[in-house]
Amino acid sequence: MISAGDFRKGLTFEMDGDLYQVVDFQHVKPGKGAAFVRTKIKNVKTGSIRETAFNPNDKFPKAYIETKEMQYLYNDGELYYFMDTETYEQLPLNYDQVEHAIIYIKENDNATIRFYKGTPFEIQAPNFVELEVTHTEPGVKGDTATGATKPATVETGATVNVPLFINIGDKIKIDTRIGEYLSRV
Repeated sequence: MISAGDFRKGLTFEMDGDLYQVVDFQHVKPGKGAAFVRTKIKNVKTGSIRETAFNPNDKFPKAYIETKEMQYLYNDGELYYFMDTETYEQLPLNYDQVEHAIIYIKENDNATIRFYKGTPFEIQAPNFVELEVTHTEPGVKGDTATGATKPATVETGATVNVPLFINIGDKIKIDTRIGEYLSRV
């Protein structure tokens, strides 16, 4: 059991039969009345975020999350197949389960899959990926405003804002957590 007073970002717990993850929290001690914990929690299955206040003594069962490094194999048009690199078992997932991470993952790349009670609920791309630019407008000579960017599409289909000097065929490094260009490789 974990008490609301022990909440930290990223902690997962069970409440009302659902799995929640703490997105943000703040311990509040008003001048009058009892202290409480103001939190933003995310329902892991639906993705909805809500703000809730808890008594610091409220107790909840801690959810134990299993993570596995799995290799992305292919997409058959409907399902995305991942393989456990230790047991070689394949795990088919639908688009709703992979939509946020799949735009940064190429075939044969590894991804982290999080499981709760044996059911996958979240796919995480590596924090940094190197992908090739497949489409972007050419930079115009003399158009050198400081910090100017243009959209570029990479080989996985993701669109990222890049500096004007990036051209088709360049490999770029992307931070998948925020979806931003970091550098040319």
